[in-house]
Amino acid sequence: MIKNTVLLLVLSWPIASIFTQSETDRQEIETVITSIFDGMRNADSSAVAALLHPDTRLQTVIRNENGVNTIETETIQNWLQAIASYPAGTMDEQLSSMVIEVDDGLASVWTDYAFYGGGRFIHCGVNAFQLFKSEKGWIVHQITDTRRTRNCMQAPENMIDSLHSFIDAWHHAAAVADEDIFFGSMAEGGIYLGTDASERWERDVFKEWAAFAFERESAWDFTARDRQVYFTPNKQHCWWEEMLDTWMGVCRGSGVAEWKDGRWQILHYDLSIMIPNDKVQGFLELMTKD
Repeated sequence: MIKNTVLLLVLSWPIASIFTQSETDRQEIETVITSIFDGMRNADSSAVAALLHPDTRLQTVIRNENGVNTIETETIQNWLQAIASYPAGTMDEQLSSMVIEVDDGLASVWTDYAFYGGGRFIHCGVNAFQLFKSEKGWIVHQITDTRRTRNCMQAPENMIDSLHSFIDAWHHAAAVADEDIFFGSMAEGGIYLGTDASERWERDVFKEWAAFAFERESAWDFTARDRQVYFTPNKQHCWWEEMLDTWMGVCRGSGVAEWKDGRWQILHYDLSIMIPNDKVQGFLELMTKD
């Protein structure tokens, strides 16, 4: 038994160590990427250059007038000169997501972005970075981007505030029987789970079932409090839990939403009634009665 325990510890130690190192690498890589755009925003070309390999390639995928994708290459020297030539705050590239993949000394980063020049929106797209881990730490050696002016999904600067406002507006829509906002806030195929075991609806079925409630001045009026929100690393999905003051007493709601097409959409919401532990026995006895 002791031998097995020792063996387990020996085998598990490298795995835990690797996992910890990977998370450290991810944090360092995220710092490198955000620092590049901080440097660009501050017109500090030296700070940006320090994070790039001298032979870094800068390329842009551009669709020509015939609808064919082509690659345009820019020298790193020209990019750094452009950064230094504008006043601080002129070049502002705002990231709305970041997906990081790491293996040994190689990493890739994918970011959605919106670029502003002098406070005016110019274009959006994605950046694809490749980095390697040098003696001095993580450094960028390739940047490829896309650029477009349509279908730009610009996430709000403060995702937490935007999510709270969105959920509050969704609950308010039910309170004032605004079915357009309430059901329009749910994704097509979004799921709503009610308090009854039979109440599992997809959005359009739920809308049909709840039509009677939205014919009233108020469908239902739930007041949310103590909400906790969580995000995936790329900020494109979130989930939350909240307490609700309702006509049924205190309930708990939990939801999942996706940032898509420039707005939040609810994918799943679960409503449940809270039963205090000291009242569970009485509840069970009540459930056995006809």
